[in-house]
Amino acid sequence: MRGARAGSPRSTVWLFDMDDTLHDASWQVFPRMNLEMSAYIQRHLQVDAQRADELRRHFWRRYGATLLGLMQEHGVRAEHFLEETHRFSDLARLLRADAAQRAALRRLPGRKYVLTNAPRAYALRVLGAFDMLREFDGVIAVEDMRQFGKLRPKPDARMLRHVLRRLGVRPSQCVLVEDTLGHLRAARTLGLRGVWFTRYAHRAARRQAAEAAAAAAESAQTLRLHRAGRHGRPGYVSARTASLWQLPRLIPAGPRT
Repeated sequence: MRGARAGSPRSTVWLFDMDDTLHDASWQVFPRMNLEMSAYIQRHLQVDAQRADELRRHFWRRYGATLLGLMQEHGVRAEHFLEETHRFSDLARLLRADAAQRAALRRLPGRKYVLTNAPRAYALRVLGAFDMLREFDGVIAVEDMRQFGKLRPKPDARMLRHVLRRLGVRPSQCVLVEDTLGHLRAARTLGLRGVWFTRYAHRAARRQAAEAAAAAAESAQTLRLHRAGRHGRPGYVSARTASLWQLPRLIPAGPRT
């Protein structure tokens, strides 16, 4: 949680997801990452390509992350997995984002942090490529999400409580901006406000549906809500938007009373 700094006790604290929120990861990064994860499983579990892909999908459905399944069932070290699956020597070619995002972040009042399940090295490379690092007060990466020796990435509520304690803020003071509904739902149980970011929802929903087929209830919900119209959103989400410029209008400044 490097770079964290104190601020006004009444200022809004923004927690931004990175992939499919600050940039369009579903365009090239996520498809490539899935290939890298399947290749890792194939190498380290000594299975063929088809079985590796099946296992990756299984871990994602059961545990919410391929890494957590590999750790739980096969004792894989998180650091090793993350390093091998996030190298991307050609990362710059895989990245795409709206250039206006950085200007919107700069004009957004309050403290701002990136909260990502990605490893720090990858997150810093992505944010650096878009010249966004200077717009944030800190980056909270998956390495910061360990408690009592266990990795607890989003949407683990225990990790979110730990983050709030480290930042010295109340849940009502925080807003999570995120493309994944499950993460927003977990944050709402703690009292955080949530903004469902849908700029890349079409591509992400197609990718998720292809990943989980008919068994992925959340992907199906995402598709239904997206087709329901711009303002369709579940009750645990405070607002929905496809533009960071709208955040000051959608979320009143300061903690919710």
